[in-house]
Amino acid sequence: MARASYEQLRVKALELSEPERAELAHELVASLDGEPETGVEQAWETEILRRLDEVDRGTAQVLNREEFKRRIRQHLKPA
Repeated sequence: MARASYEQLRVKALELSEPERAELAHELVASLDGEPETGVEQAWETEILRRLDEVDRGTAQVLNREEFKRRIRQHLKPA
């Protein structure tokens, strides 16, 4: 793509509403991933339903926001 065409496309994209830009960004990023491996989508669907069931039954170990942020910060600290 010529640089001028790219710049025109970029300017037009930035004129989109926020939801439209978010959808476009999602589609562009997804296009970089290629085709998903066979069964991956179904495996994620199964895992999501399993986790939701644990939450519904009260058996899931959940974290509040502060504990989650603390653990992430601890994990990201340099050794």
